[in-house]
Amino acid sequence: MRRMTQPKGTLYLVATPIGNLEDITQRALRVLAEVSLIACEDTRRTGVLLARFQIKTKTASYHEHNEQERAAELCAMLEAGKDIAVVSDAGTPCISDPGFRLVRAAIERGVRVVPVPGAAAFVAALVASGLPTDEFYFGGFLPARTHARRARLTAVKQLSATLVFYEAPHRIAHTLSDAREILGEREAVVARELTKVYEEFARGRLSELAARFSTEQAARGEMVLVIDRKVIEDEAEREAPSSSVAERVAELEGEGLDHRAALKRAARELGLTRDEAYRRLVSERASAEE
Repeated sequence: MRRMTQPKGTLYLVATPIGNLEDITQRALRVLAEVSLIACEDTRRTGVLLARFQIKTKTASYHEHNEQERAAELCAMLEAGKDIAVVSDAGTPCISDPGFRLVRAAIERGVRVVPVPGAAAFVAALVASGLPTDEFYFGGFLPARTHARRARLTAVKQLSATLVFYEAPHRIAHTLSDAREILGEREAVVARELTKVYEEFARGRLSELAARFSTEQAARGEMVLVIDRKVIEDEAEREAPSSSVAERVAELEGEGLDHRAALKRAARELGLTRDEAYRRLVSERASAEE
């Protein structure tokens, strides 16, 4: 007598809201209620969503620190016929979040993988930015270290596409300054706290945004940085730039800032690193004395 083969389960990649819980889809709610297990980045955060919609499905942690080990366990369940949903803390799984290794492992084992589309923060930021959407490059999170971040920006400088990145609030001012120096002056948007109570789209030039987010109070919340593909061509600005470091430092010192604070703020406003601003300050003062 031939033994019947156990049908394999299905791996569902379920997008969840990035802030406003009303953004969950009806399909996502049905899948989350019907699967045998929900693998989530943080069981506590997912628990809030499940409680809101009275979903009782069992959950298990699946994050970057246990991804390799847990992927094998989940694949064994899938091969045994269990349906599993993967969710991230917010948005779409696998987009700057865990999930890729599990998806690859499931495919290699012949398990069906089904996306359940929904919110993605970078898409929401891009479509509301007012910048071109016909071609774009999504680079995930920029490197935290300055040298690596600047190298990544240099690598995408020539792309004829709108640039989109995730960034942490404590690094946003430095990233905007680096982008201004490496990419040139461009129009940009910082989308902050998307779909939440304090949602904000800060629009302006890279240098303007660097100055705006130079304070801790302004630089708060989850952020998406969207940068136009074109460098701003302003002949008048190039011929007579209001970018004299010495003049701006003198103005700020006149407003009461000490020299060090004035130089730091001038650098951010002009889209320069502090070292470059200092070199220009020395050069400008030397030229004035000749």
